[in-house]
Amino acid sequence: MKKLFTLILVGILALAFTGCGSKDSTSQSDQQQAQTESAEITIAGSTSVQPISEALTEAFMAKNPNIKVNVQGGGSGAGIKAAQEGTADIGSSSRELKPEETGLTETVICKDGVAIVVNSKNVVKDLSIEQIKKIYSGKITNWKEVGGANQTINVITREAGSGTRGAFEELVMGKDNPISDKAIVQNSTGAARTSVAGDVNAIAYISMANIDDTVKAVTVEGIEANAENVLNGSYKIQRPFLYLTKAAPAGAVKTYIDFVMSDEGQSVIQKEGLVLVK
Repeated sequence: MKKLFTLILVGILALAFTGCGSKDSTSQSDQQQAQTESAEITIAGSTSVQPISEALTEAFMAKNPNIKVNVQGGGSGAGIKAAQEGTADIGSSSRELKPEETGLTETVICKDGVAIVVNSKNVVKDLSIEQIKKIYSGKITNWKEVGGANQTINVITREAGSGTRGAFEELVMGKDNPISDKAIVQNSTGAARTSVAGDVNAIAYISMANIDDTVKAVTVEGIEANAENVLNGSYKIQRPFLYLTKAAPAGAVKTYIDFVMSDEGQSVIQKEGLVLVK
């Protein structure tokens, strides 16, 4: 009887260990399957955020070839709406959300300065916020009024719904100073920059990250639009870059956003000339 009891006990223990091993094996198998499952993510919205999203997705997909990420523009308003309606997995915005823009989970991926750019041949090097406000409201119409040539200022603005425009209106224009209806409207950051590059008398506001040698960024009240000055708060025209999801990020979307907020993702953001938030 004693021998029989011992044999039964050994059998029970063997079955228990086999069950545990099977459970652990299944868990590992499920985890591996989750890592290898293919998925597709759509990011839509701000044309200012679009270039950094493209750089991030390139680095992300190199590490996660099973997850395809598509990046689209359309403007911040379109990105917010796409996230709310679920037509995009991630909406991108280059302005703060308005009180009525509810029901979204917000991730601040970095910060950006809104640079004031003029043609590279323009002699004007610095403008005050008050001067910029008057130029865009139509109260200053000639470059000679701000130290430039005796030429009419050609004002370039962004379309309604643009996050860059929303940030500019909030930070520079204020509630009582609408942008003049004589301003030329461009539907993307790139188009605004191209307009200034081809017109010696033009002025525009664009993402700091999109400054290149085709245009000249003026200082604002003596302060240059760069990462250091955005971070220390001395450059006043600045805003967040946001990723927005309809619910808390999960699955492939969480994997992507976790990458963006990781040291590796933040290093990509830093290389693009934007300001880290962590």
